[in-house]
Amino acid sequence: MSFLKQHFPQVAESFVVRVSDEGRLSVEMPVNDKHLRPGGTVSGPSMFALADVAFYLAILQKIGPEGLTVTTSATINFMRKPGLEPLVAIPQIHKLGRHLVVGIVLIYAASDPMFEKPVASASLTYSIPPKQETS
Repeated sequence: MSFLKQHFPQVAESFVVRVSDEGRLSVEMPVNDKHLRPGGTVSGPSMFALADVAFYLAILQKIGPEGLTVTTSATINFMRKPGLEPLVAIPQIHKLGRHLVVGIVLIYAASDPMFEKPVASASLTYSIPPKQETS
């Protein structure tokens, strides 16, 4: 979380990052009026931000603090209407290569205690910058 605060202070306070004893990462986004769109549901851009931050942090958990690691592709599918409650993102890396990382993020309502019914699913690909050679 300190990396997020240092490099992305504009969003760091919007998320709660948790790492289990087993090293599993989850990111919670407390939801308030700024996240809602007409109809009382959480906006797509808010859920995308949650997915993007969660996957970014999952990558950094594996490769270390690489600030220039960037999203190259993202698709999000909205599956259920979330209510006005916190959302929890659980990222999963499928492939961690030298230059690309591919995976998914499932987003759940915090009230779904077993995390069985995602409200959204995002597929993401990130680019890892080449290592700088030192002389």
